[in-house]
Amino acid sequence: MNIIAVVVTYNRQELLKRNIHCLRQNKPLTSIIVVNNGSTDGTAAWLDQQSDLTVIHQPNVGGSGGFYTGMQRAYQQGADWVWCMDDDVFPRADCLEHLLAEAGRKDVGILAPRRLMEGKIFTHDFQEYNLTNPFSSMYGKKLSKQTITAPTEVKGTAFEGPFIRREVIEKIGLPNKELFIFCDDTDYCLRTVLAGFKILYVPSALMDKEKFFSNDTWSERSKKKKWKRYYQVRNSTYLNHHYGRNWAVRYLRGFNGVIGYILVAFFTCPFSDAWQWGDIARLWKAYCDGLHERLGIMNR
Repeated sequence: MNIIAVVVTYNRQELLKRNIHCLRQNKPLTSIIVVNNGSTDGTAAWLDQQSDLTVIHQPNVGGSGGFYTGMQRAYQQGADWVWCMDDDVFPRADCLEHLLAEAGRKDVGILAPRRLMEGKIFTHDFQEYNLTNPFSSMYGKKLSKQTITAPTEVKGTAFEGPFIRREVIEKIGLPNKELFIFCDDTDYCLRTVLAGFKILYVPSALMDKEKFFSNDTWSERSKKKKWKRYYQVRNSTYLNHHYGRNWAVRYLRGFNGVIGYILVAFFTCPFSDAWQWGDIARLWKAYCDGLHERLGIMNR
């Protein structure tokens, strides 16, 4: 069986080293592809010294562009399964073994590991898509509100360890690289489910996840994440517009989401540098771009 891991990295050399160390312990992994999205912290030089890695250097086209490139290369190399992840997750030595234990089911297109953050379960996985009610989340029956002890069918997982069957790529293609960051995993999972495949969450397959911003104040955290809000608003609006099954979901759910951010920015601008008045126009542009399905990298 040809099993190829795909890791996307950008300016997190030490985390990447830990990730690769963990992957090297997983058997029977065939090979590792690392997509370096234009790192400037010495990552490129370190990668070029690793004789057992397939390294692809490219400009920073975001997580979605990185997984597009890496999965395409893995597919071209004949992968039976493609194991995708960011550089900030660390599969335990037997993680792949536990995923493979559930790989015999032909109706399962994606196997999702359990992620732990500081020893506690960390999950955004969910079991239902809500494409009809604009006043509730798209993501229903979240695993974070359940106690899961056995393999469980889900409808969505993050690009933090999904183990993807070759037949899925054959049928639905590659991730939407125009999303840049945010929602590319949701989009891919939804396409997988609509194509008739199942996604199985495997709680015994463990990965550890790095924790960020733990010591930052709300203002510091907001400033660091603010540039990402455009993509978060635009891409979630795009998903609702593209897949929503009625007018209200296609237009109103994205509006509900952006108004929340706009109100936070409006009321905090006079008292904090976390948001500025120009951010309000940028948030509204994100909503409009999502409605018109204008994707790609934002001109900043």
